[in-house]
Amino acid sequence: MSQGATIKDVAQKARVSEATVSLVLNNKASIREETRQRVLKAIQQLNYHPRHVARGLASRKSGNIGFILTDDHFSRAEPFYTKIFLGTEFESRKYQYYILLTTIPRAFHIETDLPRFLRDRNVDGVLLAGHVPTALSEHVLQLKMPHVFIDFSPRHKQGNVVMMDNLLGATLAVRHLIDLGHHRIAFIGGDITHPSIAKRLEGYQQALLEAQLPIADELIESAESDTAPEDGLRATEKLLSRRAPFTALFAANDAMAIGAMQCLQKHGKQIPAKVSIVGFDDIEAGAHTQPPLTTIRVDKEELGAVALRRLMEMIETKKELPGKVFTPVELVVRQSTAPPAGATNGKLVSAISTGKYNIDQG
Repeated sequence: MSQGATIKDVAQKARVSEATVSLVLNNKASIREETRQRVLKAIQQLNYHPRHVARGLASRKSGNIGFILTDDHFSRAEPFYTKIFLGTEFESRKYQYYILLTTIPRAFHIETDLPRFLRDRNVDGVLLAGHVPTALSEHVLQLKMPHVFIDFSPRHKQGNVVMMDNLLGATLAVRHLIDLGHHRIAFIGGDITHPSIAKRLEGYQQALLEAQLPIADELIESAESDTAPEDGLRATEKLLSRRAPFTALFAANDAMAIGAMQCLQKHGKQIPAKVSIVGFDDIEAGAHTQPPLTTIRVDKEELGAVALRRLMEMIETKKELPGKVFTPVELVVRQSTAPPAGATNGKLVSAISTGKYNIDQG
């Protein structure tokens, strides 16, 4: 029905007073269960989106939180950011808040693409996930609205940021390959301006330096504009065209790793017999590749929940919480990694214990 339904419409349909509807919305225990269910059914049938009017009059709060990400993050087949969003949605219920989700184009313009809830100031805070256009992040700062960046750190300000531990995850991935006996390890990544991807490249380099292995420029390909499977395929083609040998490859995310697997298999390079591969993110598709992909697991729902809790603290205390919060990562070993051909002493060692470690037998 109409999206313009009011609390009065809900009350009339449920045959109760507006005060009773308000009590149900605020989860008061004094309402009989039969009445509560009747009100909730009316809310669903009318597609009513409460603005928390009664609470707003007293607290000047809308009861809403905005969640913004770019179209390309939301439209990909693998729901990485969708799972982050679900984490915020489930956590927001504890605070009786509603999450308003919207997407914006990558080529963002304030005049035409600013989310309506920011224009109307109909949110108490905002979560910005993934690669955020500079114009938007600057606008949010100008509004002086509580905000948290998720999986992104704006370059122009020490913002309120929640990220997975990209540096540790990358070092765990490359240490795993080194511990297996690999010395020639390639790296592929796209959108290197994204802070998470840049940190994963840094972790790759750090792990090589720790093992006193050279950083070979010919084994690094990070010029792709995105991190989809097709970008991984193209990046791996470029590596192969250089004819610089490598026995292992670390991809900046699982999507690129899947593209790399397709490329290597097309060229007759068996995985892991000829080349071992490690990804990052632990997307569902990675567990179903042939062979299943070794990766760095990110708890995407927890990432969203941590960001929501941090935002709620800012809303309730009316104080900024600048700085970064890192959620843990975990190495998941599947069948895409093995000692290099001819190796006699490749084995896992305790260096991996600096982070969570798990062997997936599935």
